[in-house]
Amino acid sequence: MGSLAALTLADARFPGGGHVHSGGLEEAVARGLVTGVGDLGSFLAGRLRTAGLVAAAFAAAAVESANGRGAPWPVLDAELDARTPAAAQRDASRAQGRAALRAARVAWPSPVLDALVAANPRPHHPLLVGAVVGIDGGSPAEAAQCAAYLAVSGPASAAVRLLGLDPFAVNAAVVALRPVLDAVVAEAAGPRPADRLPAPGAPVLDLMAQAHVRHHREQVRLFVS
Repeated sequence: MGSLAALTLADARFPGGGHVHSGGLEEAVARGLVTGVGDLGSFLAGRLRTAGLVAAAFAAAAVESANGRGAPWPVLDAELDARTPAAAQRDASRAQGRAALRAARVAWPSPVLDALVAANPRPHHPLLVGAVVGIDGGSPAEAAQCAAYLAVSGPASAAVRLLGLDPFAVNAAVVALRPVLDAVVAEAAGPRPADRLPAPGAPVLDLMAQAHVRHHREQVRLFVS
């Protein structure tokens, strides 16, 4: 049986604050880079191979840390910071981690979460995901799959609101990502030292994240990121 924690965290009903983040999609829509389901599929695939891979790898590593076999939390936190060059992306990750932490502490109270918060009171979201899956007895692969799925499900949901797309077509676009998601999970779940975790760059996502912060101050936006 799979980890209930991984399923719960991936559920849109989990009160983790993910609904206020678009994963860069809002800025992409504003720039005319995503206009329909076809563009959305390409955007999601690119995000999955870059930011999604990083998140999945760190979620998998966090399971090992939660079980006392991986890198200390401050090391993982610093390594993920180093792989997230845009301040806006780091802030979004920590905001989601902090929001999810509140619900996680109620559902999975554990000294593991106390240790994670001791490293940083606003933990990165992938580390929170991996810690919770580890507490629940789940595997690194389950945590990686959860984090990878969240990297695309949030933007997909945002696309329905931003572009008025057919939710059935958007859901089909997410399902079509299965081969990419499986490859990302396979790459992310392999054990390795923290300094050898994947670090694919996504300069366009980074630049759009920074631009979104500026535009969010200047005009009303639906999403924080």
